[in-house]
Amino acid sequence: MRLHVLNNPQAGLKTFLFHKKMLAICLLLGSGISSLAVAHSAPVADAKDRARWQATAKNVTISRDQWGIPHVQGKTDADAVFGLLYAQAEDDFKRIELNYINALGRLAEVEGEVEIWRDLRMKLFIQPAELKAQYAKSPAWLKQLMIAFADGLNYYLHTHPEVKPRLITHFEPWMALAFSEGSIGGDIESVNLKELEALYGDKPELLTQQSPVTLPEPRGSNGFAIAPSRSANGQAMLLINPHTSFYFRPEVQVTSGQGLNAYGAVTWGQFFVYQGFNQYNGWMHTSNAADVIDEFALNVTQKGEKYFYLYEGKQRPLKVVEQTLPYKAFNGMASRKIKTYFSHHGPVVRSANGKWIAVQLMNEPMKALMQSYLRTKTRDYAGFAKVMALRANSSNNTVYADRDGNIAYFHGNFVPRRNPQLDWTKPVDGSLRSADWQGLHPVKEIIQIFNPATGWIQNTNNWPFSASGVGANSSSPRVQDFPRYMWTNGENARGLHAVKVLKDAKNLDLDSLIKLAYDSELTAFESLLPSLFKAYDVKPDPMLAEQIQNLRSWDMRATLDSTATSLAIYWAQDLVLQHGGEAKYKNIPVVDYLPSVSAPALLAALKRASQRLQDDFGKWQTPWGEINRFQRLSGDINATYDDNKPSWPVAFASGNWGSLAAYGMVAKQTTKRIYGDRGNSFVAAVTFGPRIQAKSILAGGNSGDPASPHFNDQGEMYSKGEFKDVLFYPEDVAKHTKRRYHPGQ
Repeated sequence: MRLHVLNNPQAGLKTFLFHKKMLAICLLLGSGISSLAVAHSAPVADAKDRARWQATAKNVTISRDQWGIPHVQGKTDADAVFGLLYAQAEDDFKRIELNYINALGRLAEVEGEVEIWRDLRMKLFIQPAELKAQYAKSPAWLKQLMIAFADGLNYYLHTHPEVKPRLITHFEPWMALAFSEGSIGGDIESVNLKELEALYGDKPELLTQQSPVTLPEPRGSNGFAIAPSRSANGQAMLLINPHTSFYFRPEVQVTSGQGLNAYGAVTWGQFFVYQGFNQYNGWMHTSNAADVIDEFALNVTQKGEKYFYLYEGKQRPLKVVEQTLPYKAFNGMASRKIKTYFSHHGPVVRSANGKWIAVQLMNEPMKALMQSYLRTKTRDYAGFAKVMALRANSSNNTVYADRDGNIAYFHGNFVPRRNPQLDWTKPVDGSLRSADWQGLHPVKEIIQIFNPATGWIQNTNNWPFSASGVGANSSSPRVQDFPRYMWTNGENARGLHAVKVLKDAKNLDLDSLIKLAYDSELTAFESLLPSLFKAYDVKPDPMLAEQIQNLRSWDMRATLDSTATSLAIYWAQDLVLQHGGEAKYKNIPVVDYLPSVSAPALLAALKRASQRLQDDFGKWQTPWGEINRFQRLSGDINATYDDNKPSWPVAFASGNWGSLAAYGMVAKQTTKRIYGDRGNSFVAAVTFGPRIQAKSILAGGNSGDPASPHFNDQGEMYSKGEFKDVLFYPEDVAKHTKRRYHPGQ
């Protein structure tokens, strides 16, 4: 989707010629949030609450294994949810609280006025009154889980008075609806903050501020499903490989006497396993699927103090909602009131070429929460497909496998039906009824795969048309069979890499599937390097002779001792900095554009990359393992790094270059070395049979407390791609339990 220039509704309509593409900015745990707020104490619980919490705690047992992973067992599902949230709070309460401060649009209350635009963005879609109404309409079973969610967190605060929340001292059940899907960057966060501020803050000058074009580490994941025909034991397999900011999700198991038995990654503060498996099947979500966020250009006129927009030849009043935005000021609290405007499509978030732009996206918190939880209790493909029919997962693809031997892929889930004659990659005419959404596509109509003849499925946030092969033997969907709005991304280097390693894979077991998922080729350089070699051959430069020879002899594999890996990546990074703006202007993916850069520019970038390596490390022939490191020094949400403190070398690289095991740095680099903070986080390989077998690894460790033995106990293993055995069955957990207790003990 493209977003354009914003005007100020209070000042009337203005026309801007400036045109820019939307920045999909996601508030992650490492997004620049400081810790300036005054801590608050939890309120004293009344006797009735205490009695309820203590009674529930007796029905919950938490077993911590040798990695600190909580295996939570409850008599009922609600008991298990209570224990799960209590255990999460033990491991990292600050991340739980921050997720809800953000989701409820209250960041400015702890961070100051600078965050009111982020808060405004959330409040355009999420209001406590609406969530409370949704809670009141929720089915009884879901209400019980939401009550347990709040009780588990409140009981933790009650039993840990030394913990001082920054803002939320008491959790309410309805709050679970504010954060109901689990994606690393929700749909709401696609609204551009700079353009929102330019519109409602009367700051059009913000739109002239150009940021340097970079190639951020991709937000997304890898998911592979392997059919029995490709596995060594004749059982279906699943690779669960989310690429998130590190420490965004811990590893858990949650079980109950009502059939719940889910293992995997849970986003801090949520009560469902987001990416994981149970004893019957497994689910892996990858980001970026169908086009589910649309913009509508409105012809707006002002009459006195009111605004109207044209629809079907008639003037409709824009709905006005005054938003109150509290923020932390120098001497206490203050607030701003901002009038916001809504068409029948949704909120107005910016303007372009004299028109206001309204955005429409999924806003079904109750159904999203139901779907997120219910999938964890499905027993087979039919049950999983029934849950998918809720169509309340708007930002994910789903890769699936089960013990019946089925594998499947769903490209998206919530897919609005639209007029295929319109170009949905940019704002459509909001004055036309023919541009309105026309309900949702049933699941059977979306892009999907079930038990492909190839025997494998992959998605790497790429398009779906290589999900099960390419060419004559492909089982992938065909482009011509679906409307253009059913996918957003094209192919990427990881997708090309995945097809290469999967097409001939056979007799896979857990270890060989993991080895395949960590294959070290950097596939993007297959298309990048030939243009450099051609440029050099046409006009050789003696100063670059050694570098060119080094790259010519490179097998394009990232290894710890490879100097060519370092040189190639620094060269490509330099090209992005110098020529990314050109790619953006031409609307071409940066990596696809770089081979077309002029020959002198390609060689000049190699000189600069060589000099940078020379300056930072003493020679350009620096092994990749000397540069690329894993380090965890503190539990701060904004991690910092230090070249003089211990770290481990990491062979894998950024997913931008085709590394399946993605490892990149999002934080501003203040060190010479690269310290990864996004990419492979929780990773698991699972085989489904009469008895589950699985292995997993987590970046760093399960605890956010540096004093905990589980803060970084998986760090070295993570850096080497070494996995631990998953303890799924009670007898296995019992053998490795280091502590067993009820919440509150």
